Amino acid sequence: MLNAIIRFFLEQRLVAWLLLVVFIGWGLSTAPFDYELDFLPRDPVAVDAIPDIGENQQIVFTRWDGRSPQDVEDQITYPLTTALLGIPGVKSIRSNSMFGFSSIYVIFRDDVDFYWSRSRILEKLNSLPPNLLPEGVTPSLGPDATALGQI
Repeated sequence: MLNAIIRFFLEQRLVAWLLLVVFIGWGLSTAPFDYELDFLPRDPVAVDAIPDIGENQQIVFTRWDGRSPQDVEDQITYPLTTALLGIPGVKSIRSNSMFGFSSIYVIFRDDVDFYWSRSRILEKLNSLPPNLLPEGVTPSLGPDATALGQI
């Protein structure tokens, strides 16, 4: 099979040269360098020093000082998690309850815009029923950063 392909390209040199020109043109049009090639369509591949490989996530932090992890889970984490499930574009929600502290990771689908997801969470947090959380407990949205920034 491989010998037949090699023989074909040795016998059909015009086809080999045309394929070579097509591959070179395609490589130049997708290269991440700033070429001035007006005769080729330009669609360079994005190159980042550190590519963002993290999920599209937002974090909701809540403090309730002096409470056990079970109290935080029952009275803060679970009610907030169920309230945030109704946001459009949510893929999954992960939560963690610690001593006096709750963190909820809301993971969105990859096609959802980062800032759109932040604004939906803020809207949801501002429209929570007044008796959902204990008195004096206010959830806050995490930093404006991707998951890679947490490393």
